Formats: sequence, C-alpha cells, structure tokens
Amino acid sequence: MPHYFDPEPSAASDRRSVTLALPDLSLELATDRGVFSRTAIDPGTKLLLLEGPPPPAEGDVLDLGCGYGPIALTLARRSPAATIWAVDVNRRALALVEDNAASAGIDNVRPATPDDVPPEVRFAAIWSNPPVRVGKEQVHAMLRAWLRRLEPEGAACLVVHKHLGADSLARWLAGEGFATHRLRSRMGYRLLEARRETTA
Repeated sequence: MPHYFDPEPSAASDRRSVTLALPDLSLELATDRGVFSRTAIDPGTKLLLLEGPPPPAEGDVLDLGCGYGPIALTLARRSPAATIWAVDVNRRALALVEDNAASAGIDNVRPATPDDVPPEVRFAAIWSNPPVRVGKEQVHAMLRAWLRRLEPEGAACLVVHKHLGADSLARWLAGEGFATHRLRSRMGYRLLEARRETTA
C-alpha cells in the first residue's frame, strides 16, 4: 500500500486542486495521489494556520513534512522577507510545492529533501503537522534532529491529534529538553509550542 511518506509514490499521478482559504489569504493548490491530504486541506493544518503564532519576519523557517505546501506557502506570504524551507521525503510533494509557489507568484520557498538542506542552516521557527503515521520512533528521530537546529530563541509549532499521541509527544519533547505548552485544543487537535529549555 503506498504512503504519503514514500520518497517515490507508486500511485499513478492524477492531479487535482484544493482551495486554502484563510482570513488573510487564499491559495489554489495543486495536489496529487500519493501526497498527504490530497482531497482537502487537513483540519489540523488549517488549525495551525489559523491559530498558530505569527511567523518570524525574516530568517530561515522550516515547514517539516510539507506535503504539497499549504503551510510553507502561507508562511511565505505572511513573511516575504524570510526563507521558507519546505522539507519532505516525498519528491512528488516537493514538485507540487514548486509548482504551487510558481502559480502563486511566491519566490521565497525552497522545496528540499532532508538531505538537501545545508547542515549549517539554523531555523528561527519550525512549523509542522508531523507525519505521525510513520510511527513513534521515526517521528521522534525526525523531531530530535530538526528541533536541535532551532536558533536559541526559536520555537517549533506543531499540530497533532490527541488520538494520535499529542499529549505523549508533548511529554517526550519536554524530556528532550524542549519546554512544551499547549497553545490551543480544538476538534481533538493539540497545537503545541516547543522551545529549547535554557539553564540559568
């Protein structure tokens, strides 16, 4: 069975479009088979975009597990002076991000596989609707690697459904040295903010 976290989806391409409508912007986004939430904007993603904190005005910002780009493109519109890294293992998703950015006239998004992001890049913020269905160990490894690349004052904003382990993820992040608190809880989703703990 193909998954949206496969690097090369085996499902035959069949593009369609969905509308991302937010109070401050509207985007028509191409989607395809083999990518996350192909038929509609995922409700967790929508909650993150509606109620997440304002993104940094500049610097490098990461959309981790970008899919076809609703988070990355929204961040890019909201912070045109920032560089938005749209990172995914799924190359079909990355091609969609590139096409969607071009269609929207957005030029500050960089679609990339994890290995394509230069190791010296540090992030002012990380936003993610993480791919929890890959399994806890893989999600933990992914977040451990990327959250360590936050700038000292940077924060990660994550959306996870409570039935998919949001509360246990928050406890795990705290154990990894990231002070984590819940910004919102709605429709079963938890909107979490994680910051590196500082020692006096």
